[in-house]
Amino acid sequence: MPHTYLVFVWHMHQPFYKDLATGEYQLPWTRMHALKDYYGMAAVLEDFPTIHQTFNLVPSMLVQIDEYARGEARDPFLRVALKPAEELTPQEQEFLLKYFFQAEPGRVIHRYPRYGELYEQWRAAHGHFAALARQFGPQGLRDLQVLSQLAWFDEIILEKDPEVRQLVAKQRNYSLEDQALMGRKQREICGMVLPVYQRLAAAGQIELSVTPFYHPILPLLCDSSIASVSQPTASLPRRFHYPQDARRQMVDAIAYAERHLGSKPAGMWPSEGSVSDQALSLAADLGVQWMATDNGVLGATLQTLAGVRETYRPYLWHQHGREMRLIFRDHFLSDLIGFVYSRMDGRDAAHHFLDRVRENARTLHAEGRDALVPVILDGENAWEHYHLSGRPFLKELYRLISESGDLSAVTVSEAMSLVPADEIGHIHPGSWINANFDIWIGHEEDNQAWEFLLDARETYDRIVNSDEGAALPQQQKELAFEELLIAEGSDWCWWYGPHHHSENRPEFDKLFREHLAQFYRALNLAPPEALSRPILRVAVPAFQQQPSGAIEPTIDGEVTSYFEWLGAGVYSQDNRQGAMHGRTTHIQEIRYGSDGEHWFLRVDLEDCDAGAEIRVNTKSESLSREMRFPLSGPAPKGARYAFGRIFEMAAPLEMMGAHAEKPLGFQLSLWRDGLPLEAAPVQGWIEFIPADPAEWE
Repeated sequence: MPHTYLVFVWHMHQPFYKDLATGEYQLPWTRMHALKDYYGMAAVLEDFPTIHQTFNLVPSMLVQIDEYARGEARDPFLRVALKPAEELTPQEQEFLLKYFFQAEPGRVIHRYPRYGELYEQWRAAHGHFAALARQFGPQGLRDLQVLSQLAWFDEIILEKDPEVRQLVAKQRNYSLEDQALMGRKQREICGMVLPVYQRLAAAGQIELSVTPFYHPILPLLCDSSIASVSQPTASLPRRFHYPQDARRQMVDAIAYAERHLGSKPAGMWPSEGSVSDQALSLAADLGVQWMATDNGVLGATLQTLAGVRETYRPYLWHQHGREMRLIFRDHFLSDLIGFVYSRMDGRDAAHHFLDRVRENARTLHAEGRDALVPVILDGENAWEHYHLSGRPFLKELYRLISESGDLSAVTVSEAMSLVPADEIGHIHPGSWINANFDIWIGHEEDNQAWEFLLDARETYDRIVNSDEGAALPQQQKELAFEELLIAEGSDWCWWYGPHHHSENRPEFDKLFREHLAQFYRALNLAPPEALSRPILRVAVPAFQQQPSGAIEPTIDGEVTSYFEWLGAGVYSQDNRQGAMHGRTTHIQEIRYGSDGEHWFLRVDLEDCDAGAEIRVNTKSESLSREMRFPLSGPAPKGARYAFGRIFEMAAPLEMMGAHAEKPLGFQLSLWRDGLPLEAAPVQGWIEFIPADPAEWE
């Protein structure tokens, strides 16, 4: 009977946060994810021995984890977390209050009541850190120091380590001894990361693959002008053409894996799934046997929409005597895990996922073919948004697969040996995002970064091939080139341009420019003055404006006139994405208001049809309720709505337990096929007071 092989590839990656000149880490995220995802995502498999998976590890991330495990990492974030609260300087207090609430509020911060209590006080302080430090006092600051770290400990540690359980159970009023214990446990956990991968790989349960050392976009290093194939109208910077750098990044990654992971990796997830014929050729020459990317790239290669028949099989790329085995991830299934299931009960999500897998595979089984289902995604960032870090979902998913007779979870190499490959003679140049390189090149900020990088790369060639370079110590030249390799990483341009947002964007910008500045200093050159100025432009924040007058719109789903919503409140959230790209944005803008008796709501939607459903939650002093509006069905009793170019709704204020002069809060979400697609606002409520129209006369 035909069988379904599930191929999970978890990509584990953080940028290189270490400043080679000072030896200090500029951001803490490699350490924080090591406490949870890098260890726990592998360790959970020890309870499910028949589940085989592939973990893709970025060497520059492993280097950082190793330093933390040896206690040699100089991390100012960890130093502030461990310093006695009574001894914190005013500058360190501000540092603590600025950075130690950078976690997902609902799932991470409020999971710990005292951390949530401190967070609400922090929000109310509006950045007045000195006053907040006085309000917290030494005990509040120490509680923050401890809980902000414990919140990142993996579920396995929370369950099985009695000392950690005691720390969590204490909840508040932590002591200096508690603080020191928290620090020791962090080092212990970091020291557990590499051994758990080595142990599972040696047992054959997992396969370890790598990404080029500093996570560069290989096709753009080979030839940045190739971006014009998939972005023909983009304005590109001067041509960056250094395939030897792409090769070096792969060589270093493979060598690191051989030394520290126990064997030469057979496969590679190229950074961001970015491929081109030249990149595949270089990898094939180095003995890489398989690579993976997205089925959007497959569709562009085959010049057709890559459906189940095309995606659920391996491919053999061959060109000029070289060959590479390829799999193309199911973009939709991968995104369900990355962005949708976090809003669902873990058990329901696991069943939904496997129901979808079986439904998709049925087409191939009817043809007598096995199905290879590639599910490839970020193995760390999604879990902050899940209940209990997503472990209930993963455990239920793995249990169901283990007990099934028609499904097997296998490594990439195992899948390649089980399912025959189709042949292709070329690959479309692109990444897993839109089958192009738009995230990393073509926008003003990205292009400026590439220009700075090219200036430095050309300077290196000029200097090392001159008499001046011959006189430079070899150690300085090696340091300069290492800084170049770091600056070639994809993470810097991830945060440039309009696509993504993080509170740490300024730090990423500074890190990129500092790596280039250190490159020049290593060659005894003065860094260009331009590197002293930020590349980042001003970010566009979320926008909210309260109603300024009574409104009486026509509820017809159309923009009847400009004036019908004039005076309404407006809410539009920042739709840039974070560390994980792929969230589809449908809700563009929300308008709301009242005539004193009715509440009116307008939602401007993009790429949304009548098969969706809008759910509206409201709260007032006396009542909370939910209203569901299937966009092709009837309205809830008492309400009216219309959906055309826009969604418009009207309902009596009385129906919500609200009336003039009393606040009404609301939030809405968009659903399809029983799955949550998007919410606005993501956290909290939009609140307004439906004032008496007489006040506006």
